[in-house]
Amino acid sequence: MRLADERFEELVAEAVDGLPAAFAKRLQNVEVTIERWPSRRQLRAVDTPHGHTLLGLYEGVPLIERTSGYGMVLPDKITIFQGPIEEMCSTDDDIRSQVRHTVVHEIAHFFGISDDQLRKMGAY
Repeated sequence: MRLADERFEELVAEAVDGLPAAFAKRLQNVEVTIERWPSRRQLRAVDTPHGHTLLGLYEGVPLIERTSGYGMVLPDKITIFQGPIEEMCSTDDDIRSQVRHTVVHEIAHFFGISDDQLRKMGAY
């Protein structure tokens, strides 16, 4: 299913705006962007196996690793990839749900929660 770019942006904004206040207020020095597809560099950076892709990607210094010397740095970046999400979903509601899951997953990485920890928590 293919959405208009504006509609996909609305779904990402909805997912970010729907975060609990305790998490949202700690999102400092991070930007959420949307790209159509992950680049080869992004796929290689996280050792994505051949034939697989990414739905989202966190790039930066996790909050728990920031020290008192952290400052004057470019914002961390969370990228949500529209194409792969649309390819795996068949309805607007499916896309909304997957976007929310992906945004929460990448924000968990911002807070320093690894994929292994997310699995143990039952996140996927």
